[in-house]
Amino acid sequence: MNSPDAEDPGPSGPFFEEMHASDGSVRKPYDQLAAWLEHTPLEELRRKQHEAEALFRRIGITFAVYTEGGDPEKLIPFDIIPRLLSASEWSFLERGLAQRTRALNAFLADVYHGQEILRAGHLPAELVLANDAYRPEMQGVDLPGGIYSHISGLDLVRTGESDFYVLEDNCRTPSGVSYMLEDREVSMRLFPDLLANHRVRPVEYYPDELLRTLRETAPPGASADPVVVVLTPGIYNSAYYEHSFLADKMGAELVEGQDLFVENNQVFMRTTTGPRKVDVIYRRVDDDFLDPLVFDPDSLLGVPGLLNAYRAGQVSLANAVGSGLADDKAIYSYVPDMIRFYLAEEPLLANVPTWRCGEADNLAYVRDHLHELVVKEVHGSGGYGMLIGPRSTRAEQEAYAARIAAAPHQFIAQPTLALSACPTLVEEGIAPRHVDFRPFVLSSGKETRIVPGGLCRVALRKGSLVVNSSQGGGTKDTWVLEPPAPPPPDDA
Repeated sequence: MNSPDAEDPGPSGPFFEEMHASDGSVRKPYDQLAAWLEHTPLEELRRKQHEAEALFRRIGITFAVYTEGGDPEKLIPFDIIPRLLSASEWSFLERGLAQRTRALNAFLADVYHGQEILRAGHLPAELVLANDAYRPEMQGVDLPGGIYSHISGLDLVRTGESDFYVLEDNCRTPSGVSYMLEDREVSMRLFPDLLANHRVRPVEYYPDELLRTLRETAPPGASADPVVVVLTPGIYNSAYYEHSFLADKMGAELVEGQDLFVENNQVFMRTTTGPRKVDVIYRRVDDDFLDPLVFDPDSLLGVPGLLNAYRAGQVSLANAVGSGLADDKAIYSYVPDMIRFYLAEEPLLANVPTWRCGEADNLAYVRDHLHELVVKEVHGSGGYGMLIGPRSTRAEQEAYAARIAAAPHQFIAQPTLALSACPTLVEEGIAPRHVDFRPFVLSSGKETRIVPGGLCRVALRKGSLVVNSSQGGGTKDTWVLEPPAPPPPDDA
C-alpha cells in the first residue's frame, strides 16, 4: 500500500483530509481513486510523474520569479494525483460563485455610478474613494451589460465536509486558467482509462466560452463578428505563456501596445494588410500602464488614447478599468453585505473572518493575537508580504507589528485556517498536502459561465500553508465528477 511515511505526518495540527475520514475509511468521491492508488506500485507513480514533467517541459509551461537571481523561468510543479469534487459539491460551489460575482459586478457598477451602498452606510466611503484601485476616470461610464469583471477568479479553501470559504476575490486580471487546461491535458495523456472510469466533466472548452463571453461584451455598433485581441505586456511578463496560450486557443490575435493605435476614438490593430478595427480587448496589462496619456506617462505597454476610446463606447475592455477595486482585501470583508444589499439574498459561500487593521478595535485585537493570525497586505498577492503567526518567530512578529503600526489601513488579519489536504506524491511516498482552488467565472451580462474545474494549487512543502507557485507550491488537476447514472428502468 502507498501510504504516507510514518515519519511524515503531513500538515501540523488537525485538518480535513479530503480522501480519508478520521476512522481511515475512504470518502466519496475518492473510492475508485483510493483503490487505484492502493494497487499501483509507487515506482509506477514515480514514472508517471517523470512523464508529466517531460510533457510540461516539452510544452514549455513556465512562470517567472523575478525576486530570484539567475534564469527566472521555472517549470510549474505538477502533482499527478488529482483532487476530486462530487457533482453535488460542484453544484453548490457553482451557485455560490455565480451569486458572488453578480454581487461584485453590481458593487463595481454602483461605485462608478450612484454609489448607493456608500450613501446607505454599508461600506465606508473612504475605503473606496481613497483606494488606489479606484479610478475616478470611470465615474459615470456605462459599460455593455453593466459588467466590470468579465473574468473572475475566486480563491476557495475548504476546512470540512461542507465548509468552503472564499479566501480572496480576483476581479482585475486573474491568472492560472492555462494551468487548469494543461493539467487536464497531461492527465488525459497519462491516465486516460482512469479519467474515463471516473466520468470526469470536461474543461477543455473554456477558451470557446471565454471567446463567446468576450464577443458578447462588444460595444454597441460592433459587427456581428466582433474582433477580439489579447493585450499582453510582452514576453517578460510572468504570465506571458498564458496570454499566448489563450490567444491561440481562441483564434484571437496576441498584441502588445505598439501593435494598436487610436484614431477618432476608435482602436485599430496594425496588420500586414492595413489597419483593422478592434472591438474587444482582453487586456492582461494593469490599469496604470494602459494609457500613458491618462495613467503612467512613462508606460510603453499601453496605447495612447485608449481610455478616451473606451469611455466613448468604441471598444470594450475585459476586465474593465477600475475593476481591481474589488480585489482589495479590506473591501473583501464587506462582500457578504454586498450580496444582501444588491441581491437580497444570503451568501452561499462564507468569507473567512477578517479583522481590518484600520479600525482601532480590530487593530488592538490583531496586535494582541499576532502569533495566532495570518496577516496580509490589502494589495498583496502571490503569497508575498504575509505573516503566518503560528509559523513565525517572535522577532518576525515584532517586525511585522511595526509595519502594521506605520500604516494600519494597509493590512487585514484572518485566523490561521486548517486548510483541507489531498493525497500528494512527495519524496516520502503519498502524503496529505494543503490545497486551495481557483475556479473561473465568465460574465457578459447576458450569461454567466463556469467551467467545471479550476486551478488547484498545492503546498508541496511539508506542513506549508502557502500554495503559490512562486513560494514553492504546485498544481493539481481537479476532477469534477458527473452525477451518478440513474438506475435502469424496472422492466416489471
